[in-house]
Amino acid sequence: MKLYSTNNKSLEVSFRDAVFNSLPVDNGLYMPQSIPQLDAAFIKNIQQYSLQEIGVKVAHALIGDAIPFDDLKKIVYDAINFDAPVKFLDADLAVLELFHGPSFAFKDFGARFMSRVMGYFSSADDQLLDVLVATSGDTGGAVALGFLGVAGTRVTILYPKGKVSKVQEEQLTTNGQNIRAIEVDGTFDDCQDLVKRAFNDAELKTSLRLTSANSINIARLIPQTFYYFWAYAQLKSQGVEEGVFTVPSGNFGNIGAGLLAYKMGLPVKHFVAGTNVNDTVPRYLLSGEYEPKPSVQTLANAMDVGNPSNWVRIQDMFANSLSDLNQLISSYTYTDQETQEGMQELYDKYGYIACPHTAIAFKAAQAYKSHNQGNFASIFLSTAHPCKFPDAIDKELFVKVKSPKGVDSLGSEKKQTVEMPVDYGLFKEYLLAHN
Repeated sequence: MKLYSTNNKSLEVSFRDAVFNSLPVDNGLYMPQSIPQLDAAFIKNIQQYSLQEIGVKVAHALIGDAIPFDDLKKIVYDAINFDAPVKFLDADLAVLELFHGPSFAFKDFGARFMSRVMGYFSSADDQLLDVLVATSGDTGGAVALGFLGVAGTRVTILYPKGKVSKVQEEQLTTNGQNIRAIEVDGTFDDCQDLVKRAFNDAELKTSLRLTSANSINIARLIPQTFYYFWAYAQLKSQGVEEGVFTVPSGNFGNIGAGLLAYKMGLPVKHFVAGTNVNDTVPRYLLSGEYEPKPSVQTLANAMDVGNPSNWVRIQDMFANSLSDLNQLISSYTYTDQETQEGMQELYDKYGYIACPHTAIAFKAAQAYKSHNQGNFASIFLSTAHPCKFPDAIDKELFVKVKSPKGVDSLGSEKKQTVEMPVDYGLFKEYLLAHN
């Protein structure tokens, strides 16, 4: 597998190099030189395969001989050891639940796969691998649990103070061992900017072996394609041949993985991106002008992103053609009040309790359906368990949430974090001093 930078297609690297050096020197993002097509027979009979079997097939098509097949199979089966079920709420409406992993969020797919790929490529005499990650909520917990105890790695997680939920914060600050948390007095965009500046700092790159666990890393993107194919397999087993995927979108890595799956041959009628008021991409799709704005805090905190990193990958896949993007992607934006209305409507109509991100996807799925008639199933993605959002969900609803095993014990662990202002000099000093 060879990859290029979205800013320079002549810049060619191996899969191993792209995993460890997640951000190209020219500040682009890595993409496969060619996107493989899965064979038609596999797609036609995909309902015969398990999630793990699908994952191995898709990963092998993308990665090729960068990881031998048997080793790749072990990685997939070890990393993806939980389900992602499609649950029908109505005849033509279904939810794809992606929160059945250890951190109760869809980020487990990417974080667990990536940690095992990095472990596979690392050797005992390698320099300590410093993993930097910025989180707006769920990424931090998934990365912490994915890398916890992985030999030869040290993880530093930056998160915005007061802008993640209690459960999210506990998942990323109570681990100890090789996991460090920095509480930044700023926004997610500030955290992301600090991480990006570190990757472009010559002194740090000389002193530390830096890599990223954010969705800019290609090893995060690949396993997220698995559940789109798995969802389609479940639809086919129900006799459904055509579906529209609605994705709650913040940094646009999740829907980017769906679009990569589409490019590989996944039959999809349309994609819908649901966002909160951080609407940089919806505005771009309407106007053709990409104008990032500072992020705004909302109930759907994992989507509070003003400048989505992964959007450049999506543009690259479609050769920057706005017309092609608009043919395949629709987008809708929702306020906190509308998000709350979506959570209440899901419960009133279907007895389903959802997190705010999932409610936005539900609202966007409804909006698309109301403007587009046809015989298709709407599948909206549920990206996190509602137990992680006690302050965002109505109290009368939240008391009915059944928390997964392990949530109740989080509060008993001691918080271990470093408080820091938005100051790159202090962040750099911290990294060098704790080397």
